[in-house]
Amino acid sequence: MDPLPDALDDISLTRRDRLIIYYIVGLVVLVGTYTLLYHLGMTHLEGDEHSIFRSFQTVVETFTTTGFGADAPWETPWMNLFVVAIQLSGIALGFFTLRVIIIPLFTSAEVNLDNRLTPKRDHVIICEYRRDSEVLLEELEALGIEYVLISSDEQEARQLSDDGYAAIDGSPQQAETFERASIDSARAVITDAGSATVDTILTARSVRPDIEIITLTDDSSLADIFEETGADSVLSPHSVLGYRLAEKIVASFRTELGDAVELGEDIELTEVSIERGSALDGVTIRNSGIREETGANVVGAWIDGELELPPDPDAVIRENSVLLVAGEHEALEELGEFTRSASPFERPDRVVLAGSGEVGTAAKRVLDDAGIETVTIDSDEATEPDVVGDAGERAVLKNAGVSDAGAILVCVPDDSQNLLAAVQAQAINPDIEVLFRANEMATVSKAFRAGADYVLAVPQVSARMVARELRGEDVLAPASQIRVIRVPARPFAGDTIESAEIPERTGCRVVAIEDDSGMTTQIDPGRELDADDRLTLVGTDDAVQEFLKQFDVSPTGL
Repeated sequence: MDPLPDALDDISLTRRDRLIIYYIVGLVVLVGTYTLLYHLGMTHLEGDEHSIFRSFQTVVETFTTTGFGADAPWETPWMNLFVVAIQLSGIALGFFTLRVIIIPLFTSAEVNLDNRLTPKRDHVIICEYRRDSEVLLEELEALGIEYVLISSDEQEARQLSDDGYAAIDGSPQQAETFERASIDSARAVITDAGSATVDTILTARSVRPDIEIITLTDDSSLADIFEETGADSVLSPHSVLGYRLAEKIVASFRTELGDAVELGEDIELTEVSIERGSALDGVTIRNSGIREETGANVVGAWIDGELELPPDPDAVIRENSVLLVAGEHEALEELGEFTRSASPFERPDRVVLAGSGEVGTAAKRVLDDAGIETVTIDSDEATEPDVVGDAGERAVLKNAGVSDAGAILVCVPDDSQNLLAAVQAQAINPDIEVLFRANEMATVSKAFRAGADYVLAVPQVSARMVARELRGEDVLAPASQIRVIRVPARPFAGDTIESAEIPERTGCRVVAIEDDSGMTTQIDPGRELDADDRLTLVGTDDAVQEFLKQFDVSPTGL
């Protein structure tokens, strides 16, 4: 049977719905526990043996403050203290019930969202986030970062607040709104207000001149303007997404290593794709000789589209498998040569680029620098595409040369059109590699079902860029969406790596340990952890979030 959180996620309940279900389950467990303890107390402390059902009745009466039944008064101090604890729990439960269930039910009633905010300090203020707010807010909550989201759309703010997020309605172009969001004690302002971004930056600066301001924009050409206005950093998710999509193609034939995350001095973590014709193609991880030949450690692998952390030693490496490896830079470079095909992998003859906006423009720059021929498609003649037309039309795709192209990057701002273009391209050329830009998170699974080989979602990339800016957290690219975090080993002090069972409990894997003597990627399962040690872990989004939920630690910068 699946655990409760997974089962609820499969039903696609809202965050508030899940919170209500957790509340009901917790209430049942609490009442049951109190009933059992009360029954044992009455039997052994008060010498009054009665049925468990009477104990249940008394606990419910005490919880609801309707009385104590025939059991009062109690003779022993312990029973009196226990009943007081039940009474206090009942009062606290009443307030929680009012906040979580009763108030949100009356959505038509006038509710001051400010009153729902808990006191904030060292938080971030998010203004007019125009992507998928829940993706960013979930990311911040997983990282333990406090926040207040400001939305000028009262309905959106109310819905987010009802779902349990810290959101208020108001205009970020008014100083009073920032004051309501406690800007005096905030650490940063994140603005994504489109045409109102300059106004928002100036307003925030007028209220608190020293606040850090992070700006998101879909037009990287505006970066200089925002910085001159007062933004400390400008993030362009669309440019990064286009760069990553194009890099995925270039990575298959370039000789240098791809992006790597620095774990410590001279230690890096990266992904290595296995090419067609590589000496490792068809070899098990156990018999690969990677450690012996290069000194690099295989800490994970994408085998047949599934991430294995740690990988099964008997798993067979195939072309397009991706190995997650850690080691010194020289060892990783040697591994890159070791995995490369004996005959150099040729550049694709042609890459079709559907969409000439910010994403497509960034992707084209990468492909042009790599010397790859590109054919652009766009319905807007002003962008001067090679082929004018709808990328979802088969005739347009054929005219762009999809029939003999090596890959197609689908970068149109409309997800429905992207899905149609992906299906049409594969109907024309079943061997074409499809790289997909998703504008909504709900489209990601649809894109894979439509045959996409690689998908990046704008909301996810945006949230990751903000997380990295705020916490220094890193994400491997261009493939896999692997997250890397560093945490104190305090919860596992006295345990060994093996007995801590981190992979079994969360899906994350320890890839490096740092102590007073330095950092090592040589992980001994029998090593006893100290509270002052620091662990570097890798995992998928869900695995990292599960780790942070289970253990009371906050990630530190890499």
